[in-house]
Amino acid sequence: MSRAARLMLTPGEPAGVGPDLCLQWAMGERSAEVVAVADHTMLTERARQLGLDCTLVDWQPGQPVSRSGGQLSVWHLPCGAPVTAGTLNPANSAYVLATLERATRACQEGEADALVTAPVHKGVINEAGIAFSGHTEFLQAQCGVERVVMMLATEGLRVALVTTHLPLKDVPAAITAQRITQVTRILHRDLTRFFAIAKPRILVAGLNPHAGEGGHLGREELDVIIPTLEQLRSEGIQLQGPLPADTLFTPHHLQDADAVLAMYHDQGLPVLKYKGFGAAVNITLGLPIIRTSVDHGTALDLAGKGSAHGGSLNTALAYASLMVRRRAQAEKRS
Repeated sequence: MSRAARLMLTPGEPAGVGPDLCLQWAMGERSAEVVAVADHTMLTERARQLGLDCTLVDWQPGQPVSRSGGQLSVWHLPCGAPVTAGTLNPANSAYVLATLERATRACQEGEADALVTAPVHKGVINEAGIAFSGHTEFLQAQCGVERVVMMLATEGLRVALVTTHLPLKDVPAAITAQRITQVTRILHRDLTRFFAIAKPRILVAGLNPHAGEGGHLGREELDVIIPTLEQLRSEGIQLQGPLPADTLFTPHHLQDADAVLAMYHDQGLPVLKYKGFGAAVNITLGLPIIRTSVDHGTALDLAGKGSAHGGSLNTALAYASLMVRRRAQAEKRS
């Protein structure tokens, strides 16, 4: 790209550490143009509480974006109620979702190149009477796509998920040929499109212990996973597996892999977060827009205290800029 990437940044739950991290990040120099979609008053108060001399610059579409250290461009959207750091208030749940809607729409309409999100609190949103299972599913609905893929990445490891926020008892029924096929195709395509990997190599975990032990510990591998992977290989996708998840995450297997495809949330993500917590990024694949996010929650106990570490937000912003550049390069080649 001949210009800096423009990123929409949502601070997430206003009582959490998201606003802190956005303000802390704004105190340094940056290569991308970043616009925070948030309540100007809330950010002003949080900056005062943190002792940060951050200048908030009111922004509207069509205006330039500040890239100076110590400044943050803010597209104002008012909270529903006053904010106390560390204390959840359901009255602000609609505001949180409104920031996501506005930022997503800006990306869809070409006003911004990518979306970066700080953490939201699923519980308080549901307490407000709004059904919400997570950013991933919300953005899927906002963008009107049939399937999206959650992938977390850190140095040396990428893990994508076949299923995301499901109770464990519901996972086996959700492991279908259609879902595995859709997720794998999206993963393969977007590794090529956003990470410049010409022929991605993907390791696939089995669902059951020991990948089913030949049917003795479950038949999902024999009946669903193996036949589906064979069909996908016939399309030219490089897949290895299904492999037992307890040995898949070892150097022997990972050294030649570009990504791991895990069957469910807590099969793959504990390993990735152990390896890179605080320096990892959550990426939603399959959307018509680029979206990255932090790898942690709202950390209410740290909000407003100045002790939150911004490594994951920095990583999310850096990945978003990288993916914007890779996409531009891929479009230029095509």
